[in-house]
Amino acid sequence: MDSWVIEIARGDLNDAKIVEAGPPTPGEGQLLVAIDEYAMTANNITYGVFGEPAGLFGPDEDGGGQGYWDFFSERGEPGRLPIWGFATVVESRADGIAAGERFYGYYPMASHAVLTASNIRETGFVDVTPRRTTLPPIYNNYQKLDRIVDYRSEHHDYWPVFRPLFLTGWLIADQYADEGDYGAEQIVIASASSKTAIGLAFAHRQRGEERPRSIGLTSPSHVESLAATGIYHTVIAYEDIGSLDASKPTGYVDMAGNGAVTAAVHRHFGDNLRNSMIVGKSHWDSPRVEAGLPGAPPTGFFAPARSEKRLADWGPAEFGQRVASAWLGFMEVAPGIAAIDRRSGPEAALAAYREMLSGKADPKSGIVVAP
Repeated sequence: MDSWVIEIARGDLNDAKIVEAGPPTPGEGQLLVAIDEYAMTANNITYGVFGEPAGLFGPDEDGGGQGYWDFFSERGEPGRLPIWGFATVVESRADGIAAGERFYGYYPMASHAVLTASNIRETGFVDVTPRRTTLPPIYNNYQKLDRIVDYRSEHHDYWPVFRPLFLTGWLIADQYADEGDYGAEQIVIASASSKTAIGLAFAHRQRGEERPRSIGLTSPSHVESLAATGIYHTVIAYEDIGSLDASKPTGYVDMAGNGAVTAAVHRHFGDNLRNSMIVGKSHWDSPRVEAGLPGAPPTGFFAPARSEKRLADWGPAEFGQRVASAWLGFMEVAPGIAAIDRRSGPEAALAAYREMLSGKADPKSGIVVAP
């Protein structure tokens, strides 16, 4: 195929298909990019689940809600799943950007995309396609590959697999530290083998011994290998939640949105659960979180909002320096946590999406798709 996109029914994540078309034509101020490679992770499923919920990104100009479908598809059209990856400019009608330049950023699950470039600088640009301008700016910023300070060629495949998820985990760890860990002596992290959870646990570990114990919850088949990484203090299976010390003040971070696990944690710790943070919804078909659970009420974590707060607190230069330092430290251990699983072509792209949607993808692999 010369050009293709995977379209997903807005009301049914299982209804996905490859649509073939000629490469789109860029207009004035726009770029046509060929997507070189991207990662397929559980985070992408969360994007699909929150494709168009009311109020996730605040109201739109018509007073309705905005969601992840608004990045790459118009209202009333099938959804186009956002992914993180690298792309090469094929045709440029934007002054200051040339064909052949490569950028890391947010793209649709497709072979090509058209972006509207503004705020063009040596390090990158911002997409100002009208439907995107009211969405979080962290998603609209594109970084020129050869100008990314902490990019290393040997880490190339790990950028799309881990970078956005590591940043989310790092921001969660930062919020816990900033809030005095909510008074918790231990932090229970569900879906502990997910890449976001691993990023959180790694960033938390960097605080040294003066920190709450980290307890990873995962499937029985993953306990041994996850414990061997040394990132968590303790790793246990979901069915062993009852073995945890319920007398200790505890924080809880749920990466998957599994209502049954969250309910079990709340009921076990009761009033000693000092914080309950819901981060994702990769377990999209699991029960919803119940209302009225004992302990701290579950609250959502939204990485773009936390990122914007720290940018305001520290300024872009210090924020970037802190992220870069943490990322390069993480890259020393990432290859031992996940092996890269490379796939190519539209059929492989669709199969990778369906595999991740099914919940059967191997967390010890990082799927990288070359369209």
